Amino acid sequence: MSDIFEAAPTTGTASPTTAEKQVEQTREVQRRKIRAAIVRRRFLSGLSLGAIYAFLIIMTIFALFPFYYVIQASLNGTQNLYTTELRLFPTIVTLDNYVHDFTQLPIFAWLWNTIFVCVISTGIGLLFSMTGAYALSRFRFRGRELTLNLLLALQAFPGLLAITAYYYILQSLNLLAQPLIALAIIYSAGTLVFATWNIKGYFDTLPVELEQAAMLDGATHTQAFFQVTLPLALPALAASALLMFIGGWNEYPLANFIINANPSGSNQTFILGLYSLQGTFTTPWGYFAAGSVIITIPLMILFLYAQRFFQSGLTVGGVKG
Repeated sequence: MSDIFEAAPTTGTASPTTAEKQVEQTREVQRRKIRAAIVRRRFLSGLSLGAIYAFLIIMTIFALFPFYYVIQASLNGTQNLYTTELRLFPTIVTLDNYVHDFTQLPIFAWLWNTIFVCVISTGIGLLFSMTGAYALSRFRFRGRELTLNLLLALQAFPGLLAITAYYYILQSLNLLAQPLIALAIIYSAGTLVFATWNIKGYFDTLPVELEQAAMLDGATHTQAFFQVTLPLALPALAASALLMFIGGWNEYPLANFIINANPSGSNQTFILGLYSLQGTFTTPWGYFAAGSVIITIPLMILFLYAQRFFQSGLTVGGVKG
């Protein structure tokens, strides 16, 4: 029996050879290099992303700080805009500046005049720009390229260069007696070139087949324009209208030249009314800041409402392939 046990072979795993150990070590080194590369890549990606966020935060602070400074100045009980100390918060928080503006200044007259001028100028400018843009986009006629180049050349000149010409034209048309209407016409003429180019570029992206299909179904060219093309171009029309409205809302030099301002505010726009608060030696910055906040609120409401029209991809799938 002892011989049998002594002759029985022993069982177990064979020890790895030197070649296998080298292969395993090589694989381990490769895995470590891969893990190090992944960690390094993640670190660099996180570092670049962090730098981007830091840059955006700093730029946001720079962009929002003027608005915050105007708001805190409007809530400050004093009429000082600058102090010898750096103060980010008003020493006395009060609404007296807003109460003064609404009770002692013709705020609503200024606001109505501004809205009247901007609405009239936007309507006139949008009407002529969308029809002109459609003609330049859809029709091929002699002088089309020259017209586009001339429009660009006109846009290169500042509007203030034509201020004397504006005055003589308004005088010949007997419009100086109606300064708000005259100002609206000037604003619409000033924004006509930009709106025409903007809307024309959007018309170029709309398929002509949509209008041709409507005319095959019995619609006239005018009906195809108003019922097919314009609804599809609503984002471009809304963007152009909003920019034209904002341009007239914040404009001062032309308004100051055309409008004969008076203290009653009967023909003053809001910008002219705010600048009329400036005195010879002092300026009530609290009243000025409160008025600036008041004039900003309607524009913000309009922008938030117009955002629903800024859509893209309206013509996707509109034409069968």
